[in-house]
Amino acid sequence: MASVKYRTADVDGLNVFYREVEGAHAPNLLLLHGFPTASHMFRDLIPLLADRFHIVAPDLPGFGRSGMPARNQFSYTFDNVARVIDRFTEVVGLERFAVYVFDYGAPVGFRIAMRHPERITAIISQNGNAYDEGLSEGWNRIRAYWEVPSQANREALRSLLSPKTTLWQYTHGVPDPTSVSPDGYSLDDFYLARSGADEVQLDLLGDYKSNVALYPAFQEYFRTSKPPFLAAWGKNDPFFLPPGAEAFRRDIPGAVVRFFDTGHFALETHADEIAATIRDFLAS
Repeated sequence: MASVKYRTADVDGLNVFYREVEGAHAPNLLLLHGFPTASHMFRDLIPLLADRFHIVAPDLPGFGRSGMPARNQFSYTFDNVARVIDRFTEVVGLERFAVYVFDYGAPVGFRIAMRHPERITAIISQNGNAYDEGLSEGWNRIRAYWEVPSQANREALRSLLSPKTTLWQYTHGVPDPTSVSPDGYSLDDFYLARSGADEVQLDLLGDYKSNVALYPAFQEYFRTSKPPFLAAWGKNDPFFLPPGAEAFRRDIPGAVVRFFDTGHFALETHADEIAATIRDFLAS
């Protein structure tokens, strides 16, 4: 089995760290992580797919080991993050690829897919939402900041960056919380504790409203391009509800939807099952 390489690409002056499993003539698979994690969330999945795919998993700007420019030098919006990752795919030579999107990775990946539908061979969405019915009441406090972007409403979101909340995100909805390794959430907490990381994350929480505003555009892309689509969903996710997974079938009638008895970070407990589902889906 090919080994994982750990690399950094210069994307127009911004360093983007990524994990890569090389595979000569193998299909390309781009893995896009979510909040508050980084490409290390794929540490269990990558070896399970490494024999079949050329895998590239970057850390988004401001996350993990990628560059985190000062906020007066880089605008932390999803449009801008998607622009960097779009350019990253060109820098590392991904001409056509399947994309696995999770959480924040979904609006990044969907933006890229809309810009370059000819490059996308398939989409796997693991708790990556594009429908209003997929948003739970867990977004209410964040929505309040979207509606009134006051300093008070911004400060009210700061607890979402705490170690207690990170642990809750990893374990909520998991039948056996002792099955969740501390490696993932501990590393997330390390990155969140860096100087300035909190303000970067609050900027992105505020800008998430731009993703909801784009839902109709994402859905039009699905209807028009009909990419092969797999929704692999932790059904107990407190943020993105099962109806959001089912809704993909409305715009892509051939979409495959699979639910797993776990929470938001489904790979922490169901990497084997999700990998098997991906292999079957992409093989077909």
